[in-house]
Amino acid sequence: MLKIGIHGSTGRMGRMVIENLETDTDAKTAVLHAIEDFSFTPPDDAQITDSVETLCASSDVVIDFSIPKGTESLLEAAMKNPRPLVIGTTGLSEHQFNLLKEAAAKMPILYATNMSLGVAVLNKLVELASKSLSEFDIEIVEQHHRYKKDAPSGTAMTLGEHAARGRGLDLNDVRISGRNGMIGARTEDEIAIMALRGGDIVGRHTVGFYNDGEFIELNHTATNRATFAKGAIRAAKWIATQENGLYHINDCLGLN
Repeated sequence: MLKIGIHGSTGRMGRMVIENLETDTDAKTAVLHAIEDFSFTPPDDAQITDSVETLCASSDVVIDFSIPKGTESLLEAAMKNPRPLVIGTTGLSEHQFNLLKEAAAKMPILYATNMSLGVAVLNKLVELASKSLSEFDIEIVEQHHRYKKDAPSGTAMTLGEHAARGRGLDLNDVRISGRNGMIGARTEDEIAIMALRGGDIVGRHTVGFYNDGEFIELNHTATNRATFAKGAIRAAKWIATQENGLYHINDCLGLN
């Protein structure tokens, strides 16, 4: 039985991972890292700790759905006691992502801005469409619940990266994150990524390809966070047997 530790266990995604592990026959919740009270009843047999070092030492694999600073602390602790990691926290800074790559030299790490199979396929479709529809304008819109803290979403940024890659562009050079006032006509290469926040929307991403006389929109809508929790658990089982290195969700799903 694979012993899974959860970093960010008191959050929405942490709770969803715990609930889905209750019926899993191959893995169980072993350790919960918590620095605040639970809004639900955690499993009776799970160890609860506020120490990231204890979390790493007592887990076969750690799943992280926390905040960027929390992920940074986890990576620093894991480099002292290497452990396979599944990281789904978004909004990482350049320093934190560099730390992630440094840690991956010592342990297998799967980093994904979205754990959904549907989104993994969407990324590939977006890259293909971007390359094939080279004359079309690209606009990306993401929608999430009112509590989401980072914008644009990590998923939207990853979609933007695939769109840019399809045209041999660097997203950092062509991304637009807002429009206001007399900004002039749209440039040929720009890729806009816009964020909407409201209500209890789990997550919706639309990548549009627009041309004169026609347009195509590719959509993915998550209706339940269980989609991401199941994906993270599947990733944890997979990463547990991998060699040191930085992996992506496509590696786990065999979509490369």
